[in-house]
Amino acid sequence: MRYWLMKSEPDVFGIADLERKGTSPWDGVRNYQARNNLVAMEVGDQVFIHHSNAKPPGVVGLGRVARAAYPDHTAWDPKSDYFDRKSTPEKPRWMMVDVAFVRTFPRLLSMDELKTIPDLADIVLLNNSRLSVQPVSDVHARIILALAGKGPGKGPEKTRRGKKA
Repeated sequence: MRYWLMKSEPDVFGIADLERKGTSPWDGVRNYQARNNLVAMEVGDQVFIHHSNAKPPGVVGLGRVARAAYPDHTAWDPKSDYFDRKSTPEKPRWMMVDVAFVRTFPRLLSMDELKTIPDLADIVLLNNSRLSVQPVSDVHARIILALAGKGPGKGPEKTRRGKKA
C-alpha cells in the first residue's frame, strides 16, 4: 500500500461531497505528472484529501483508491470543462481513479502548520504545491496521520457516524 495526496477545491468537490457519495471518480486531472501518478495508484492505496483554494488550505481527510486508473471520459465531452479534443476513446490522454471516503480528520492540517514541521520539509506538497496528485512517503504519511490524531495500523478507519468505511 502506498500513500498519495489529491487536491480538490472544496466549493467544487470537497471531502463532504466524497463522504456523501461514498465513492466517486476523480476526474478532470489535466497535468501529465499528476496523470502518471493516477496511473501508478493501486486499489487500496490511501489518499490524503487536500482542500486547495480554501482559507486556509490544508489536509482535511482520508480516502482510499477503490478502482485503479481508467480513461477519463470527461475529456471526450465537448460540454465538459475538462474537454480535450486530442483525447479520444481509442487513444485516451487522461485517466482517473475512483476514490472511496474513509474519514474526515477532526481538524484541518493547514499548509502553514505543515511548513513548521522539519520532518515534512521535503514532502512534495511543500515543494511542488501546484501538483494536484502527488506521492506521499510512508514517513510523511505517518507524520500526517499522527497530526490528524490517529496513526496507521490501529484497526479499521471509521467515519464520523461510526460506520466502518
